Amino acid sequence: MVGARPERVHLLELLEGTARHRLGDYPVLAFIGGFAFGDHLGAGFVFANKIRYRLYDQLLEFIARGGLALGVCNGFQTMTRLGVLPGLDGDYRTPRASLAPNDRAGYRDAWVTLGFDPASPCLWTRGLERMDLPSRHGEGKFIASEQTLGRLRDQHQIVARYLGADGAPTQDWPHNPNGSPDAIAGICDPSGRLFGLMPHPDAFLYPFHHPDWARRRVLGTAAQEGAGLAIFRNGVDAAAAELA
Repeated sequence: MVGARPERVHLLELLEGTARHRLGDYPVLAFIGGFAFGDHLGAGFVFANKIRYRLYDQLLEFIARGGLALGVCNGFQTMTRLGVLPGLDGDYRTPRASLAPNDRAGYRDAWVTLGFDPASPCLWTRGLERMDLPSRHGEGKFIASEQTLGRLRDQHQIVARYLGADGAPTQDWPHNPNGSPDAIAGICDPSGRLFGLMPHPDAFLYPFHHPDWARRRVLGTAAQEGAGLAIFRNGVDAAAAELA
């Protein structure tokens, strides 16, 4: 939809070396959301361990050569467990953050509003200010040391924050569905090429995905495409620019 040619490659094919390509053959990698080994924190941990012990050299090569990566929901969990995010000091091996169970126990499926930091280096969110997206998780509370959180703030690596009804970042449920400190919904690495977030841009690709679509259509304010598509377009455009 935004000019890329996506290929789905099974993780086992990469782990066993039976895939037609290596990770380094691609300019963009997606750690997809959804049910990877169940929908709980262990899902991201198991996924990360499979990569760490059998595929990590390829992943580090991919990052070193300028590849872009997007992690959504379980994929964000995986990227933090690997240490790929936040990637401070160029260290993509040491985990410095994780995602913990929501402050309110249980799985929550609802729409949230995100605000994006215009000063962030994130290539995936260039030109974006705010966006409604569905959030579907029971374990999305971002946790890190105060020192790490301070560095993420100072370096504008906190890309996306949950916004309240007043349009300001919030800790209040249900606008912040998990209680993440500083309303963190997504972060990037210092280069801006690697981005992870809990809400699902992949679930808002068409305007009719939005719960207010029918009302907006009647009012004549419905968009021509789902807002989440902008994130993918930014990533593909950035990758294309690197290849040019």
